[in-house]
Parts: sequence; C-alpha cells; structure tokens
Amino acid sequence: MATNPDRSSYFPAIEKKYDQPMSYWFDQMAEISDRKYPEQIAYLRENFGFTQAHANALVLYSRGSTTSHRYKNIDQYLAQFDETKQVTVRSIFKTMTDKYSKMQVVIAWNHPFGKIGDQYILGVSVHQKHILLGPARTEVLTELATQLAPYVVNKKTLKVPVDWKVDAKLLREIVDLTLNSQR
Repeated sequence: MATNPDRSSYFPAIEKKYDQPMSYWFDQMAEISDRKYPEQIAYLRENFGFTQAHANALVLYSRGSTTSHRYKNIDQYLAQFDETKQVTVRSIFKTMTDKYSKMQVVIAWNHPFGKIGDQYILGVSVHQKHILLGPARTEVLTELATQLAPYVVNKKTLKVPVDWKVDAKLLREIVDLTLNSQR
C-alpha cells in the first residue's frame, strides 16, 4: 500500500510494469472518459492486466481525484482545484447556507455536503470538466425533472458546468423537497 496520498505516486510503477509512458495511459483514459468508474477499472484490468491499485489510481486521477488524502474541511477539499471551480462550489454552499441558517457544510465520503441536523441534503463532487451535485434524496431528481431539463441528470447526480451561475431557486427546491420528505 502506498503511503503517499498523491495518486500520481503510482505513475512510475505503472510506467515500469505496463511498459508505456503515462501519456499513453492518459490517452487510453480519454478514449473511455464517458464510461462509468467500474467500466473504466474493468477496461484497464481486462485489456492491460492492471492491478486493482494501479487501475484505481489511474481512473481516479483521470476523473480529477488526484489524492486519496482525507479532507477535514471544504477549504482543504477545494485547495486542489482552480479558482473557477472553487468559486462555483463556494457559491453553491453559500446559496444554501444563506437560506437555511441551520445548514452546515461538512466533509462526508471525502466530499463537501450540506447537512441540517443529522440529515444530509446535497453533496458536491468536482471533476475536470464539470461539477456533480448529489442530492441525498435522489428522488428529487425525478420530482424536479422539468426544472432539470437543461442539465445532464444521471441516476443519482446532476451535472453542472464548472463555471455554473448558481440557480438559487433550484437549490432551494432540492433542499425543501429533501426536508419535506422527512416530515
């Protein structure tokens, strides 16, 4: 097990073991960037004989998670990203905490989440070309289908641009639907 939390610390071993420079592996990942995490792992393991640890390091790095370091707060989480992504994520949480004074921004599952009491509301995951919003109550994605039409919606997440002009009304609806489902 690597003690260095940076996923790039695996790169020398990957280059040596699989006899290709990292530029080759990044090109491979670019070709399958539209696939889900398990499919990307399987691709590397089945086609190139990658170990799980090497596949995981390359896939997660390619998806924007450059470290396995566990974050203590949102500032630590955001430090790895450029200013545009930082501003967008901070705006998302500011929009929610301004409206919901009891909401806290916490780190859970190594990502920032809005949480009220013991109820998680919305998580955020920053990627290279987009930001994912993950409502804790995924049914809101179906309930708000009309409002979400301009966005890419997956089973459990909503994809927004890295420079998203935060839609405060949409965020309030996600929070309200989540809170109201528990009453």
